[in-house]
Formats: sequence, C-alpha cells, structure tokens
Amino acid sequence: MGLVTLTGLVLSSSDVGEFDKRLVILTKEAGRITAFAKGARRPNNPLVAACSPFCFGVFDAFEGRNSYHISKANISNYFRDLVLDYDKVCLGSYFLEVADFLSVEGMDERNRLALLYQSLKALESGKFSHRLLKNIYDLKTWVIDGEYPNVFNCTCCGKKENLTAFSLKRHGMLCKECANLEAGSNISSSTLYTMQFIVSSTIEKLYTFVLNEETEEELTRILDGYRLNYRSHKYKSEEFL
Repeated sequence: MGLVTLTGLVLSSSDVGEFDKRLVILTKEAGRITAFAKGARRPNNPLVAACSPFCFGVFDAFEGRNSYHISKANISNYFRDLVLDYDKVCLGSYFLEVADFLSVEGMDERNRLALLYQSLKALESGKFSHRLLKNIYDLKTWVIDGEYPNVFNCTCCGKKENLTAFSLKRHGMLCKECANLEAGSNISSSTLYTMQFIVSSTIEKLYTFVLNEETEEELTRILDGYRLNYRSHKYKSEEFL
C-alpha cells in the first residue's frame, strides 16, 4: 500500500468493529472514496475530530485494493456554526447525500467538491433562504452531470430572443411564438435570468445574489417540476427539509 495525500470532505461516517470508523469522503484527487480510521472511536485518538460529516481538510492515507486507511488528518473547516443549527444540518445533510449518491470513485469530482464546499459555506453564513440554496445547489448539480434544462434558446426553433415559457416536455425554454403552439409555463425575465446565471456562473460566484419572494417561488416551482420529471430519486434527508 502506498501513502497518498487527499483533499476532501467527509460525506458520511459509521462505526466499524469496537473502535474503528468507516468514512465516505469526496476528494479532489480520487473522487468518492471509502476510508477506514483505525481506533478513531477511542477518546484520545487524534482522528476523533476528523471522522464526522462536514469535516473538510487534508487526509494522509494508505491506499489499499478496495479502500483507504487514514493515518493522519488536518481539518481546515469543521463547519461548527452549521452543525449547531438543526435546520442547517438538515439541508447540509441533503447536500452531502446528493454528492454521495452522484459522485463516482476514481472520477474527476473537483467541480462537485467545490460546489459542495461553497454551498455549505453559503448555508453556514445565514445570508440566504434555504429554499434558494437548495435550488442553486440542485440546478448546478444538474449542470455538473450534464442533465440541465436549456435556458438560453428556444427548444423548438432555436431562437434566443423573447423566451417566455418553460417546457418540461422539451427540457427547456420556448420563445413567444412557439409557446403558442407548445404547452409550457410562463416564466418571468428575472427567473429566466436567475437560471441562466446559475447555469453559466463559476461555482465561486454562485452565491452572490438573493431573490424577492415572487421570483424565488417561481424558480422553485419550475425546478421542482423538472426534478420530479427528470431527477426523481428520493433522498432520505429530504424528509426533514
């Protein structure tokens, strides 16, 4: 087994045997990994604090055939303010569960890790409504997976102007003329711009805006419909949202 250094965020943690921990970590270098922390449940073990969900940092680990074995951890962010708030923990757990379900071992998951980290920071800050945070996280996750709606041109004729309706059937926008022929939901220019911004923005600039109540409700309605039709997996953490 070779020693490797991995930068990542703990997605889940479970007990193994009498004193050990099994971790699932989303890493920059190796995608989602399974790692074991021997003796991490002993009170004086230096890995105790590093084996909880939401911990982000650098992990030294020995790479085995099917898993990793943590030897050292340097945690740079425990998200302490987040884990002390029940509502924040519920939404944060949803972020972790989505990342766990969609990430793949051995794949390049740097964008997913960056999105997860920035989303948790935004959640911890308390500056955004939880509904808006979930909408941004979901839509950007779909972008990372390449399964997001077309919000830049009409999905019927290809026009980029006068986009006035959203069609679930066609996975995206309709122009004013095509909306008269196809079923779709009317959408305001502010909601359309919000979706365009989320899709095209860098992850670092995602959480730089808030919405009024009306726009936020319309965005939620559209994304809930899209999620129900094309991203229908049910997450356990959603029961607490």
